[in-house]
Amino acid sequence: MPHKSTLLVSAFILVAAMTFLIQCKSNSNAEQVLPPADKNNGGLFLPDGFGAVVVVDSIGNARHLAVNDNGDIYVKLTYNNILHGYGGTVGIRDINNDGKADVLTYFGDYKDEGGLPAGMVIHDGYLYTSTVKYVLRNKLTPGELVPTGKIEIIVSDEDSNLMRHWHTAKPLAFDNDGHLYVPFGAPDDGGQDINTVGPAGIPGGKGLDPSPDLERYAGIWRFDANKTGQTQKDGYKYATGIRSALGITWNQTDNSLYVAMNGIDNFHTRYPNIFSGWQAAMLPSEPLLKVRDGADYGWPYAYYDQLQGKNVMQPAYGGDGKSVGRAGKFDKPIFGFPGHWAPMDLLFYRGNQFPERYKNGVFVAFHGSTDRSPYPQAGYIVCFVPFVNGTPTDRWEVFADGFTGVDTVVNTRDAVYRPMGLAEGPDGSLYISESNKGKIWRVMYKGDRAGFGEAQLASMEARKSRSYIKTPDETKDNMGLGGEMEGHVLYNVYCATCHQRDGKGDGSRYPPLAGSDWTLGDKDRLIEVILHGLQGQIVVNGKTFNGVMPAHGGFLDDHAIASILTYVESAFNKQHNPIGSSEVTKVRNVARVAAPMPDK
Repeated sequence: MPHKSTLLVSAFILVAAMTFLIQCKSNSNAEQVLPPADKNNGGLFLPDGFGAVVVVDSIGNARHLAVNDNGDIYVKLTYNNILHGYGGTVGIRDINNDGKADVLTYFGDYKDEGGLPAGMVIHDGYLYTSTVKYVLRNKLTPGELVPTGKIEIIVSDEDSNLMRHWHTAKPLAFDNDGHLYVPFGAPDDGGQDINTVGPAGIPGGKGLDPSPDLERYAGIWRFDANKTGQTQKDGYKYATGIRSALGITWNQTDNSLYVAMNGIDNFHTRYPNIFSGWQAAMLPSEPLLKVRDGADYGWPYAYYDQLQGKNVMQPAYGGDGKSVGRAGKFDKPIFGFPGHWAPMDLLFYRGNQFPERYKNGVFVAFHGSTDRSPYPQAGYIVCFVPFVNGTPTDRWEVFADGFTGVDTVVNTRDAVYRPMGLAEGPDGSLYISESNKGKIWRVMYKGDRAGFGEAQLASMEARKSRSYIKTPDETKDNMGLGGEMEGHVLYNVYCATCHQRDGKGDGSRYPPLAGSDWTLGDKDRLIEVILHGLQGQIVVNGKTFNGVMPAHGGFLDDHAIASILTYVESAFNKQHNPIGSSEVTKVRNVARVAAPMPDK
């Protein structure tokens, strides 16, 4: 595969590399010396005794990663990096064992066709890389950073409809019997007809019953790990009812497949008569699944409610937030994380560097929520869930924090970093990738392994009070600000038909919102128009329009209107100041003056 290399070392270090590879790369794990941690652990907060070094920064929008037996790191980038002259994978090598990248190599001539890719695993001497449509592999040659052999296609997704690839990233896992496991995620959010309402669904919409999605989507398929040229038809449907799985791994301890599922979004936006804003921020759970052959976890008919500790019916299928009904027949998760934290990767630790307790549990990387408004967005951490006798305890721990860079994440873009991938190095170090800029941390333990206990966890337990980790107080933590994700869903339902999805209007009756002197004008005027509608001539960007804007105030609450305006300002005019619900309430409570709206 073609590649582009960037050397971050001078000539004398390159010469030293030859000596290092001969003298050190063949050393046993026990003989390796850990590099010093960065003074501030690269901005991370970790349990006492742990330290971190930033391996590399700003390599591009990074997704999952893998570490080879010699310490070489491979990182999957989002599909669009290749458009900027790079390949879709980054190879990283530390030559002088200081924990920092000395060589970066971009390679890979494949492209993703929409969506966000995920998946990178080293297995049996091959580097496996997943795109939205393919599982690929290259043979790794010992000592060489870049694979030079021909790329092989292991699994292809033959669905050519890109709209159905919303949740169909192809992360992967291998068992010990020559099988490969690949999720095919659901093409829509909650079981509604994607061809009619789009993947995000519409408020109050009913789900298709039975759901046609379950035949080809929303499940885990098992393939032959050593066979090329497979399609979904060649696979065996191992489990179903799984909306979206980015975190998937095989646990060697109990010889089982584990998945962290991303739950349904926008409960309050779609079902305001059933779910409050607080309930929608907390629900549904992002569950941890121990996936057995033939399991059914209920999507789209049911979801797991971690607050009640049970599966309940989904509103699109007649649920009211409490009723169980046929949800009782579906398999239950083994653990329920809060809603919308977006688990991206799982790792069962097998090394000897960390204290022994970390061999009994799972690390989870949370990318962070997008649709918890009017409450703070949440997640954005790496946590650890202890296991006892193969079962998760009720308590989970904050393992790595500090990614957000801010105390409160109002909208997703406020977070400086978003944890994405996890990988274990040959010496037992834990590597963490993040997707915003492409920063990689190496986490190491240098304390007393035998003496590690509750005292070393106390500082991390205290961090659970932070706004993006804690359970929000229903009253005190309500920020009253519109949310971009909610606004996006509502805009597509109520506004896009006239103003178009790109906000540019139809060029005739309905004016543009993108770059409009109207939308950049008085906020109260915009709120007034959505609440009460508008009829008659207006001039936008020098052009006269004479259409009818219907009133939306009778069926959209103040938070919904604030969210639509927040989305419009952000998506079309790059104004990132959320509109407050109180601003809408103020305009709603003022008697409307029956006078023509002024031209600007």
